[in-house]
Amino acid sequence: MPRLPPVTLYLLWILTGTFALQWLVGEPMVRWFALWPVGSEGFGGGGFLPWQLVTYAALHGDFIHLFFNAFMVWMLGAMLESQWGTRRYVQFVLACVLTAGAVHLLFGLAGVFPPGPALGISGLAYGLLLAYGLMYPNQQLMLLIPPVPIKAKYLVMILAGLSVYMGLTSPGGVAHFAHLGGMLGAWLVMRYWRGDPPFGKRRPTLRSVR
Repeated sequence: MPRLPPVTLYLLWILTGTFALQWLVGEPMVRWFALWPVGSEGFGGGGFLPWQLVTYAALHGDFIHLFFNAFMVWMLGAMLESQWGTRRYVQFVLACVLTAGAVHLLFGLAGVFPPGPALGISGLAYGLLLAYGLMYPNQQLMLLIPPVPIKAKYLVMILAGLSVYMGLTSPGGVAHFAHLGGMLGAWLVMRYWRGDPPFGKRRPTLRSVR
């Protein structure tokens, strides 16, 4: 089995270790490190704190939530980190996590969904899927449930559409707009690397495989 690239390996260790810590410590982990709405109660009471824009991604609601996100980091993250290199992959991870959190907070301020904490690295998982779909649109991916193959570009469109629909019709429980925010962060950072608008011209370094 090929050795995992460093950032992917560290991410998987962080996700696993944090989940174990959640199980041991319990509610204080969510109170201090999940992403709470702006304007909610402060210290000790589950309120927004600046570091939560990063730390929320390390927490997960249950084992299934952790498993699917870790699976995406392992499957797609390792491949893209090997292709892009460590520095660019770190930029990508931060762009997805921060943008997912920011979009979630903005829709929360707009009152689209009930106030409550967000947690999980699903924004990165969706960002990884978008990046793969942009670079390898016709490559087949095997779904876990149901176990059927589907082209990357169609899977991206289906999941993005479902996130919009579910975010507007069933807003509680799952941070659907954070998923879309992760995709937005991935799209923006890839356009920055390519020098596409709204960013200045740069030497193209990414390619798509049709």
